[in-house]
Amino acid sequence: MMTILKVSSIFFFFFILWSCALTLRAQHIAEYDDVWLNRSKEAQKVALEAYHPNPEEVTSHLNHHVHLALQGSNSTRRNLGKYRGPCLATNPIDRCWRCRKDWAKNRKALAGCVLGFGRGTIGGKRGSYYVVTDSSDNDVVNPKRGTLRHAVIQQRPLWIIFAHSMVIKLSEELIMTSDKTIDGRGNQVHIAGGAGITIQFIKNVIIHGLRIHDIVPRPGGLVRDSVSHYGFRGRSDGDAISIFGSSHIWLDHLSLWQCTDGLIDVIQGSTAITISNNHLTHHDDVMLFGASDSFSGDRIMQITVAFNHFGKGLVQRLPRCRWGYFHIVNNDYTGWGIYAIGGSQNPTIISQGNRFYAPPNLASKEVTKREYTNIGVWKDWTWRSQGDLLMNGAFFIQSGSLSWRSPFSHKEMIKARPGTYASRLSRMAGALDCRVNRPC
Repeated sequence: MMTILKVSSIFFFFFILWSCALTLRAQHIAEYDDVWLNRSKEAQKVALEAYHPNPEEVTSHLNHHVHLALQGSNSTRRNLGKYRGPCLATNPIDRCWRCRKDWAKNRKALAGCVLGFGRGTIGGKRGSYYVVTDSSDNDVVNPKRGTLRHAVIQQRPLWIIFAHSMVIKLSEELIMTSDKTIDGRGNQVHIAGGAGITIQFIKNVIIHGLRIHDIVPRPGGLVRDSVSHYGFRGRSDGDAISIFGSSHIWLDHLSLWQCTDGLIDVIQGSTAITISNNHLTHHDDVMLFGASDSFSGDRIMQITVAFNHFGKGLVQRLPRCRWGYFHIVNNDYTGWGIYAIGGSQNPTIISQGNRFYAPPNLASKEVTKREYTNIGVWKDWTWRSQGDLLMNGAFFIQSGSLSWRSPFSHKEMIKARPGTYASRLSRMAGALDCRVNRPC
């Protein structure tokens, strides 16, 4: 049985050391003033509270709901082409809110649907609606009312929606505040051609239904990060979404492709995160969970990756993990260039019910890659494959105890569905074409 992570006095000692280091290494903050210092301290406190000492209880909870949602087909093949039939909700997150004609009148029902480590994230559910009417981003210090930037800097819970379809080219990184939902349903909303989204030292954020692509680095400068504060930011990297020192985050039904750096980066002690129902294509370094082998503060990182479609043109880091605990469940991998799942610094990786279809290249058939570590070290890391479907020569090299069994909670002992179901569970991944008064 796997040793369950526990918060001990030693852990708290290293966490305090990490806290000190974190305040000195804040990403892109060129001038680290008292406002950012206080935010980092509060974020550290929230992250430690969000850390689950028995992560297997969370993975079991998700597995239980997957089992309840599945009936019928277990095809091993992914259906090609866009689905054009009646509304189809194939996994437990989607079945919680989809295929109802009145979804637009009850948008906030979405907030009760997240599973996995991000469970309990409600975003802006307790706030009012904010309607984005203007796609411009011309003033990043004093943003115009009606723009997305003006919405995300408000220091109160908000559920942000869009008046019409639009393409938003961000002049600088979009710095969010806590307790926000960005909900793109009902329109085609693209974040493209400029900077990406930054979630830094905050909590309780949902991003849903956006198309984020062709993100490029921006030079930085003075950028407003709340109604009451702006400061000097360094050059941004070109990530679609960067999560830094934040917790209770849910990324759902996003379409992501072709950015300069990563599609989703999660670093610096972020935790309590679910990444679900996303469609990712045409990119090299896809997901980075933990940015440094020397930053042990990422031991508290706990992330669920579920029901995503890793599609055409992806190369590596699907994801690449350090230090923490990662539940990768019922995703569909239709190829990769170098490897699918990689890591270093003894991350726990539980791969359950995924479908891995290897690329033609004989040198890239292995699903896994241990970075910069010899077998004498990584043989003891807990990397387990349970019920995965390995196709076209794909193989997953496991490590850790051969007798390892996940200690599921007594209330929910049901295992994840096998990889034969992964294509069905992730079939509707990506931003949906929802229309008002029609099932979404």
